[in-house]
Amino acid sequence: MDSDLVLSVLSAYPQVYQACHRRHPRARTNPGRISARDAWILGHLHPTQPVSPGRLAGHLSLSPSTVSEAVKRLERLGYVTRRRAPGDGRRLELFLAARGVDALKGATVLDAERVRHMLALLPAGKRARAVDGLALLAEAARMLNAREPKRWHDGDAA
Repeated sequence: MDSDLVLSVLSAYPQVYQACHRRHPRARTNPGRISARDAWILGHLHPTQPVSPGRLAGHLSLSPSTVSEAVKRLERLGYVTRRRAPGDGRRLELFLAARGVDALKGATVLDAERVRHMLALLPAGKRARAVDGLALLAEAARMLNAREPKRWHDGDAA
């Protein structure tokens, strides 16, 4: 692997993040009524790929009780779905609900308007290449996560 490519990603990513990062929303001031911690939790869930509460707590370095209380609140708001794991009714699985996707869009750490402005600064051809490149990196990230499902936490407590 070319170390110059790695260095380029390590250098470029924080610049984009810093330029487009927005202040963390307060629960009462964003349309989805979620706090930065809620958005952080929702950002680690997926609509179709389950995550156990224990694994989520371990990955986020939060206590299981903290995650449990947050998930209960997010479930009451309709942002998270909990279900028993098929084949093992003792295990819980968490999913991002459709309303959670919408709430997360309103509480993302990136400011959509700044991203729009940043992209508008590039000529159309470069704009498309930049977005394609980011999509390719995201695809590789998903592949890496699929190869290392236990990376979040050594023990997958339910």
